[in-house]
Amino acid sequence: MTSDTTQSELATDATEPVSDSAGDSVPEDLERLRELIDPARVVLWDFDGPICRLFAGHSAEQVAIELVEWLERQGLHGLLTEAERVSPDPHVVLRAVDHRHPGSDLVAELEERLTQEELRAVPRAFPTPYVDILIQTWRAVGSRLAITTNNSARTVGTYLTERQLTGCFAPHLYGRTQALHQLKPDPHCLNRALGAMGAAPSAALMIGDSPADFLAARRAGVPFLGYARNDRKEKELRAVGAETIVNSFAPVLRVVRDRRPGTGQA
Repeated sequence: MTSDTTQSELATDATEPVSDSAGDSVPEDLERLRELIDPARVVLWDFDGPICRLFAGHSAEQVAIELVEWLERQGLHGLLTEAERVSPDPHVVLRAVDHRHPGSDLVAELEERLTQEELRAVPRAFPTPYVDILIQTWRAVGSRLAITTNNSARTVGTYLTERQLTGCFAPHLYGRTQALHQLKPDPHCLNRALGAMGAAPSAALMIGDSPADFLAARRAGVPFLGYARNDRKEKELRAVGAETIVNSFAPVLRVVRDRRPGTGQA
């Protein structure tokens, strides 16, 4: 993982616009962000994507392959469809097994194997630009933060500890459990966070980078800010209805820095 010193220095003058097909000017983009951010007393973060690229140095596709190979060694080659066997997403494999054997020891073993692979990925995870200083700044102005993710909470906790960000979120880390039907786009983890923090959905903001994040936020009644690190991610978010999407957290940091301490308190 890398230091955020350069991110902090660059963030001072960052003015990258919000992505928008109409080509709004930077001030208009920032005003739209303010309208979304200012009411938020609680900020719910997805983990892999908005906070870091978890598998930047430890391929998620290889993890999926290894999960499939493990199933085959158990004599379960026929458990998955061909599309599921070749999917680069380990969560596709996990969901498929849970769909056919919900709540089984097999699912528990597979979920634990995925968690171990996530933990192995943490040392080489790549922080999303500007995100560490954004998290610290958002907390400093009084907002409360939580993680709502399909990754393991153990993985999240390990990463946050290494980045010295645990205090910005603890104890509000809501990750994958063995109840896999509750993974996003089910809003379960968002509702857990809102309930534990005593926050109304309208007083929260969800930051995510996938259609599942957007759909979970919509089902929970939580406003959504999309993060898209490339065109493919942006197209996927827009296809499900996401409207406000940033390609960098620099303008978000600028808006949050403009808030007075205490204005984000829940």
